[in-house]
Amino acid sequence: MHHVRLSVTDIERSKAFYTALVGAEPALDRTAELSSDPGAVDDPQRFFGGAVFELGGQVLGLRPVPAASGQTFSPDRPGLDHISLAVDSRTDLDAASARLAAAGVEHGEVIEIPAQGIAVLSLQDPDDINLELTAPLG
Repeated sequence: MHHVRLSVTDIERSKAFYTALVGAEPALDRTAELSSDPGAVDDPQRFFGGAVFELGGQVLGLRPVPAASGQTFSPDRPGLDHISLAVDSRTDLDAASARLAAAGVEHGEVIEIPAQGIAVLSLQDPDDINLELTAPLG
């Protein structure tokens, strides 16, 4: 997989959330262009006025979209169930949990799933998209 881009209703809120989640600033950030040119949301050359995070050899992008009345993300509709981002070790997973807590980001407990050989930390992004950080056990 090369990249995933998420549609978000508040780009600044989501950018802050994902910065806390991955522990790094966006590698590319075109959100400032939205204030001077609202047309940036329609321009793929300007990444639709969004932000991009580099995650090893993969990319996670955020694209601002207007909030539709009463519409929220649901894993029970066709499209997306959740995204799982890999971390190298249980130590990294525990560090991410501590970093998220320090940033005031609500998240679950680290759960070990021995049958799959992984430990996961689940949380919701600001648009209620379910995310997991996943580390190998052992």
